Amino acid sequence: MTESTEPVPPTQPAEAVPPPYGAAPTEMVAPAAAAAAPYGYQAGAAPIGKIRSTGTCILLTIVTLGFYTWYWYYKTHEEMKAHSGQGVGGPIALLLAALVGIVMPFLTPNEVGGLYERRGQKRPVSASTGLWYLLLGWFFFVGAIMWFVKTNGALNDYWRSVGATD
Repeated sequence: MTESTEPVPPTQPAEAVPPPYGAAPTEMVAPAAAAAAPYGYQAGAAPIGKIRSTGTCILLTIVTLGFYTWYWYYKTHEEMKAHSGQGVGGPIALLLAALVGIVMPFLTPNEVGGLYERRGQKRPVSASTGLWYLLLGWFFFVGAIMWFVKTNGALNDYWRSVGATD
């Protein structure tokens, strides 16, 4: 019998399941661990963001004369980056909102849609969702409200799908 210096490939369990969202393609997860977590989320793998009531956010925006939107951009982008490891993050989002705010209605839904896309799902919102804000935002804020309802709703739905509760 001779000794080989070649690495021995690891053996995988017979009932292995595809890797969860965020795992390397070569990693396999035991069936019990996969069944315990919502689709695409491995418990303890990434922090989950907070669900924010759309109506409450709109009310806070009115009461604070729009300054709440900066807080919302900061928190949501910070949570998305912490969860997925991708995106601009809170500080950059806040800086963009303060200096060139017109980019945020396009950037935010694009990042929210990216959360879905990385799980292999269809994007409910994308950068083009920002057109609601741009084209109809001036008309009694109808476009801005529609944009926010769509974007915040998609983000809330995503957080619920990975285990967040109201």
